[in-house]
Amino acid sequence: MKVLVLGGGVIGVTSAWYLRQAGHDVTVVDRRPAPGLETSHANGGQVSWGAGTPWAAPGIPLKALTWILRRHSPLVLRPRLDPAMWSWILKMLANCTSARYAVNKERMVRLSRYSHECLVALRQETGIRYDERLTGVLEVFRTEREFDEAGKDAAMLREWDIDCRLLDSAGCLAQEPALRASRKKIVGGLHFPRDESGDCFQFTQSLANLAISKGVTFSLNTRLERLESHGDRLTRVITDKGELTADAYVLSCGSYTPLLLRPLGLRLPIYPVKGYSATVPIADSTMAPNGSVTDATYKVVITRLGDRLRGAGTAELAGYDLSLRTSRLATISHVLGDLFPGAGNPAEAQYWCGLRPMTPDNPPILGPTSYKNLYLNTGHGTLGWTMACGSGKILADIISDRGVDIDLEGLTLSRFE
Repeated sequence: MKVLVLGGGVIGVTSAWYLRQAGHDVTVVDRRPAPGLETSHANGGQVSWGAGTPWAAPGIPLKALTWILRRHSPLVLRPRLDPAMWSWILKMLANCTSARYAVNKERMVRLSRYSHECLVALRQETGIRYDERLTGVLEVFRTEREFDEAGKDAAMLREWDIDCRLLDSAGCLAQEPALRASRKKIVGGLHFPRDESGDCFQFTQSLANLAISKGVTFSLNTRLERLESHGDRLTRVITDKGELTADAYVLSCGSYTPLLLRPLGLRLPIYPVKGYSATVPIADSTMAPNGSVTDATYKVVITRLGDRLRGAGTAELAGYDLSLRTSRLATISHVLGDLFPGAGNPAEAQYWCGLRPMTPDNPPILGPTSYKNLYLNTGHGTLGWTMACGSGKILADIISDRGVDIDLEGLTLSRFE
């Protein structure tokens, strides 16, 4: 079967890989000159299948009000006359209950756990390298209240068979010795030993090259203009270089997916949530973490990527604005310097921002649509790389008309219909 994968980020590339493994003739279309140059380019680097949680959680509405008043706020809302923004916010708030949190977390864990298994198998099969580190993810807490809440979360996580360990300040230091400079600021932590970290961009480009060696075609520098349909089938894709046709189409365009689908009468509750990152060369390896650390107070991730250190985080609701705002970058730089002073040279920082495609309940949208040959693989939010391999394998199995390995309840478009 001839399959067009629209979007060349980590979601699109993994979809292409597994589709080719299933024997399909695959072409990936992307507007950038190389794979992985948008949201996959400089993210936090965590494969956090255990640590990842829904943003829509109990207490978040009240916390958001207090965050907005803080200088280094994890959340920034830039109001605009955009009905899609306000509709998404209202739907997200409706998911901030204990009951909805439990449902959404289970769905995310179900997919993320499976995706991690797929990633491990892929790594063993191909030998792919991407500055990966298998030391787990450590979440650190600056207040007793945060630490107490983590204790309650840990009990729930263990019910889902997620390996996690509560650590006191000394335990955090034993896990990440570089925290010695900020030890007095940390009251405890939660360690997820089976989580991983690495460079998502390197992974995406390396897997794209492996896919090319297996026969996948990449049509780069090609801008999607519109999708055309007839009846219940997609008929062609119009690009700035002409039209493309296939037997099946996979839409993996992240935050831009809803814009392409709207003319077809499909409305996806996906909205862009902008995140920022700063990447610095490591100046003193003894002051840098061994793996990945999440600062629970500022919602910033610090990850070691080879000889580089990356800080990433914040959530900014500002539509499709991709401007680099100094105030947001200052938050990333503050946490980098506060937790790991002297680890990197801020004068050599490379700054970046990207749009995370977020659903209001946080699980992604996978699988079929009302158009019989159009499939979705989108809406992964902050866990795109965490869920990428599993999502790609699922899409390939669905299109190949064979059974999928996990229950897809709550992971398809039908949950919003």
